[in-house]
Amino acid sequence: MNGTMTDQPREHWDRVYTDKAPSEVSWFQSEPRPSLAALARFDVPHTTPFVDIGGGASNLVDALLANGWSDVSVVDIAASALAAAQVRLGEAASSVQWVVADITRWNPPRRYGVWHDRAVFHFLTEPEQQAAYRRALLAGTAPDALVIIATFAPDGPEKCSGLPVQRHDAASLSAALGSEFALLDDWREEHLTPWGAAQKFSWCVFQRASN
Repeated sequence: MNGTMTDQPREHWDRVYTDKAPSEVSWFQSEPRPSLAALARFDVPHTTPFVDIGGGASNLVDALLANGWSDVSVVDIAASALAAAQVRLGEAASSVQWVVADITRWNPPRRYGVWHDRAVFHFLTEPEQQAAYRRALLAGTAPDALVIIATFAPDGPEKCSGLPVQRHDAASLSAALGSEFALLDDWREEHLTPWGAAQKFSWCVFQRASN
């Protein structure tokens, strides 16, 4: 998830997923309803190439496959997180592209029609990290692609998993992504952690320019 220019983040997130079950981390969702609702809101065809940035051990990939999505990739810095998802999916894991990568260093091998990021971007607190993310985003999205990003809201947590975060609203996220991405919609969500704590999120959906 977090992306600095050293291997410290990789070690941090591998340790998180080694020490805890996927259902014990604060961002766990038994059902990825906000993500699925965003896709339904824009009536995205299930043949659209989809990449989940920082997908880790999330259940989103299960839901996508169950709903007939045929071209799904999951990118995460923690190999242990992806391994947990693969074990859970069993034979179905072979139909997913799994990529172990730090988003600030990743060179996407192709362009996707949907770029989904729930709770990665807010870990990028330095301008150079955000610039590196933007480079990956520009390289990895096709013209007219949808970009779905959820971050902690301005009144959300200031830290997550012991790391500082940068909270966002639609205006700050739009500024970070740049003029190539037009904001289509934004809304707020209150996520409940497995232990019942409320976390305020900002959700934004952008569309990449057609040229």
